[in-house]
Amino acid sequence: MTDILADLNLPQQQAVTFGDGPLLILAGAGSGKTRALTFRAAYLIKERKIPSENILLLTFTNKAAGEMKERIAKILGDKDTKMLGESGKSPHAPISQYPNISPPFAGTFHSFCAKVLRRDGHLLGIPANYVIYDEADQLEAIKEILEKLHLSPKEFKPAAVLNTISQAKNELISKLEYPQYARSPWQKTVAQTYLDYQQLLSHNDAVDFDDLIFKTVVLFKRFPEILGQYQNRYPYLLIDEYQDTNHAQYVFTKLLAQRYRNLTVVGDASQSIYGWRGANFRNLVNLKSDFPNLTIINLEQNYRSTQIILDLAYRVISHNTSHPILKLWTQNQAGERASLYEAQNEIAEAEFIANQIVRLSDRFHLSDFAVLYRTNAQSRVLEEVFLRAGLPYLLVGGTRFYQRKEIKDVLAYLRLIANPKDAVSRKRLEKIGKTRLSKFLDWLKEKQAQKKINLERTDTLVLLDSALKAAEYLELYDLQMEEDLGRLENIKELRSVAAEFPRLQDFLENVALVEQEYLPESPFSSNKKEVITLMTLHASKGLEFPVVFLVGMEEGLFPHSRSLLDRNELEEERRLCYVGLTRAKEKVFLTHTRKRLYFGQRSANEISRFIQDLPEELLETVQEFQ
Repeated sequence: MTDILADLNLPQQQAVTFGDGPLLILAGAGSGKTRALTFRAAYLIKERKIPSENILLLTFTNKAAGEMKERIAKILGDKDTKMLGESGKSPHAPISQYPNISPPFAGTFHSFCAKVLRRDGHLLGIPANYVIYDEADQLEAIKEILEKLHLSPKEFKPAAVLNTISQAKNELISKLEYPQYARSPWQKTVAQTYLDYQQLLSHNDAVDFDDLIFKTVVLFKRFPEILGQYQNRYPYLLIDEYQDTNHAQYVFTKLLAQRYRNLTVVGDASQSIYGWRGANFRNLVNLKSDFPNLTIINLEQNYRSTQIILDLAYRVISHNTSHPILKLWTQNQAGERASLYEAQNEIAEAEFIANQIVRLSDRFHLSDFAVLYRTNAQSRVLEEVFLRAGLPYLLVGGTRFYQRKEIKDVLAYLRLIANPKDAVSRKRLEKIGKTRLSKFLDWLKEKQAQKKINLERTDTLVLLDSALKAAEYLELYDLQMEEDLGRLENIKELRSVAAEFPRLQDFLENVALVEQEYLPESPFSSNKKEVITLMTLHASKGLEFPVVFLVGMEEGLFPHSRSLLDRNELEEERRLCYVGLTRAKEKVFLTHTRKRLYFGQRSANEISRFIQDLPEELLETVQEFQ
């Protein structure tokens, strides 16, 4: 047996040594999927003698691509390689017995398509020196078009228009095709904007990120001889995280692989959690119809978690019916049961988590703990309790609650009520919009003249709601935009703080003190990297921690209220819970509250159905001071 296979289990070996033809590797969480993919690429080169330049590896992030290139280089024997360029060439002299072997191209869909368009985009009128517009550039372009069309940015928010155009491109709907899908007046206006937007990009010799894949697909369809060149150049196509592909990426893959059909994809439908971005786990399911001779190999041995954690995750995900589900197993120990804690309220929940971390600090480092939640707004209470407890934390993929733009905006309105001479707050509100500021100031003067605002007696929550209404601030956000919904949830969570501090000065003082306490000296470690990780469940994918807390396990919170009436969305919530559970290596805590002050209202939610799915033998109920 070749040394490449020495450290692989039997299904991994079968995947790595698979011959020609289409292959689907269904790889469960922690089963070594990237290992299988990179070892397969190395095996093709080292044992099958496939030239590395005939192999193409695609993934979703530059980080993942870089890691794949490093791994392949090490397998091939190039121990000195630290990072490989997009060409796949090593910047260091090979020291292995294979001195002429360099790893294949490994990159993102976007980076590969960008190279295709640099070389052959001229056939579509795209010059080789085209520029790529980032999100800020795109928004400016949309704003310019809306202004020329004399359209109000209030009614046609640039971000919402851009998001709709992006969705169209991901579905491969062109600027000329989109009008036939437009039904409402809003969609018809977007259709005109889409047309003008593409003309502006063309005039500026520019494309956006969605164009990179969209136009490459157009190029391949319109010029079969060009497609044939790339098919001959890359007869072996390997793709990671296939459950996260959208329609455009799926069609791109199908076109590139259709001649030689040596397609290897790795994925796990149970970890498809980006449906709101256009990702479609059904791309995995549809492979069988597109490639009837598809071979499927399951990687079900988990190397990360205890068996109890895997059983917990399976009990949750097994209720899904729309995709294949793997039954993971491990040679690791059975491990501890999940700890289930019912808190009196959200503060007690956060304090319990802090206390458990302190209690376990003799067994684990602070960096071994992760606290996962469904919405960014939930971080607020956790942050405040951790700060008071002197527990340093790292907020991954987000900004500290009181530093979030929308929170600073709302605070500026309240500070100006408390102190009309606050020039800093006034300047911030001017940037939001002078018209909004004028409306707010008019309202404030009127209320002060009528003596209806008394800083000692007027409730903070009333002031907050009234100020936002007067300034028409909430109209800045679009209920159809996922990002805007998150910002609105943060604003609603600020109402929870307002409800706790009815006197405005006390409220503002609390905010200032919380911010002042940020990043205290830890009594546990002087190493700044020794911090607890706080993040949303979406941000946790691909990571692992010895101890994981899943918080807010209540109906309407997790699963989220927006998913309760849609079976497909509820299945995605289950996949999200599955992802959260399988981040844990040794221990899981599940917490919920009897009553929760959330979005400024005290409510009693039912315990999450995800907890109700779990058998008693996998759980231990933890008491307040246990």
